[in-house]
Amino acid sequence: MSDPFVQLLADIRACRRCADNLPLGPRPVVQADPAARLRIVGQAPGRKVHQSGVPWDDASGVRLRDWLGLTPAQFYDPAKVAIIPMGFCYPGKAASGDMPPRRECAPRWHDRLNAALPHIGLTILVGHYAQAHYLGGMRKATLGETVRSWRDYLASGWLPLPHPSPRNQPWLVKNPWFEAELIPAIRATVGAMAQIKSDSSLRHLP
Repeated sequence: MSDPFVQLLADIRACRRCADNLPLGPRPVVQADPAARLRIVGQAPGRKVHQSGVPWDDASGVRLRDWLGLTPAQFYDPAKVAIIPMGFCYPGKAASGDMPPRRECAPRWHDRLNAALPHIGLTILVGHYAQAHYLGGMRKATLGETVRSWRDYLASGWLPLPHPSPRNQPWLVKNPWFEAELIPAIRATVGAMAQIKSDSSLRHLP
């Protein structure tokens, strides 16, 4: 392959570094294109996504697309949306939910992949692991406080979200401000970016 970006994606998808620790074997899932304006950093593929090879191909993905106001066609267009999990392979089940993403993935691939995405204007950080990696000491004491402080991060191009898993429904019920306040702002911004409009849209959220 002569295209370095195509080769990088091929290398990620061919990665077998954690093969001995993955209950269903390796199947790295990633979506990206150098033209992408929106980046979504999540946790790790679930079992259904492992089977299909399609990122966010589950109930969590349906809710995430609704939050973002994106159609499946927009969401799965790599020239618009880069989808980069903290762990590229399904890590297996835990006592409650899935295991954490494998720690080897982000140090091995994220810097190289992000460096090849020069047009990213906004990065959606879905859940604890993505926020811990990218926000580090800028996080608040809890995930809920971090999400509620979304305006503090927006100027730097970050937008923290809770995980859209049905398991988080109790949190959403206890925090009605999320759907009343943040979802409309997300949809306005992401909608503009999905149409490849100016980054100025990021500066005019309520």
